Amino acid sequence: MALASVVARALGWLAGLLAAGWIARLLVRRLGRWAGDRGLPGPPSGRLLAVLGGVIVLANLPLVAYSLRPVASTAVEIAGVFRDDFNRPELGDAYWSSGDYWRIFDGQLLSPGAHNNPLWLRAVLPPDVQVDFDARSEAPEGDTKCEIFGNGYDHASGYILIFGGWGNTFTTIARLDEHGVPVNAELPEPIPNGGHVRVQRTDLHVEQGHTYHWTVIRKGGTLSWKLDGQLVLQLIDPEPLRGPGHDRFAFSTWDADVFYDNLVITPL
Repeated sequence: MALASVVARALGWLAGLLAAGWIARLLVRRLGRWAGDRGLPGPPSGRLLAVLGGVIVLANLPLVAYSLRPVASTAVEIAGVFRDDFNRPELGDAYWSSGDYWRIFDGQLLSPGAHNNPLWLRAVLPPDVQVDFDARSEAPEGDTKCEIFGNGYDHASGYILIFGGWGNTFTTIARLDEHGVPVNAELPEPIPNGGHVRVQRTDLHVEQGHTYHWTVIRKGGTLSWKLDGQLVLQLIDPEPLRGPGHDRFAFSTWDADVFYDNLVITPL
């Protein structure tokens, strides 16, 4: 499935480049005729155009590589209830991050201020799911967060749940952008701002050193978040993020030392 997706995207890029080359040649010919009719200098030579085209292609190689990136790999299957108490020396192959020193310390998962480099669980989430875990911030800034239904690579590729963000002033469920526009819990159709929105509240603050039990539940288009059994926020999404590219879970932080523990993922 992943290989077929990569091949399809590669063919799409090749077709796009061929079409762009054909259009460029046509425009050069038309421009040459127009300039010749008016006694003006002609367009750049074919060699110069080839050089310019090569420069454009090289400049876009990172974008091409990004678009051809395969679906995130899988190391764990969630057939029943998945549990992780982190009582081991090393994280192992079940997790992946693009940066920062995520590690196990004293039987807990430690994020030493990951600066939005999430630690992704290499497992495909079921569409309807409950995720439980414990979280404790050792910083007055709070800043505990997780990401759910992301792509397994990138920050803000799904829903971002933040407790005590922005200096322990905001708590939010964000959709595709933690800086998205504030909206009500029940999203309208179409979703404004290209789907980059958030629901938020400002009356909750992380207590430094306190362990909170998080419960995140997604049923259909409704995403609910509880702390210590109390509903914090809810997002009702008419276009729920799901399927390949929106099926992974991650822990995250910005600039605080946060401990996570007792992860439980239950299909619903």
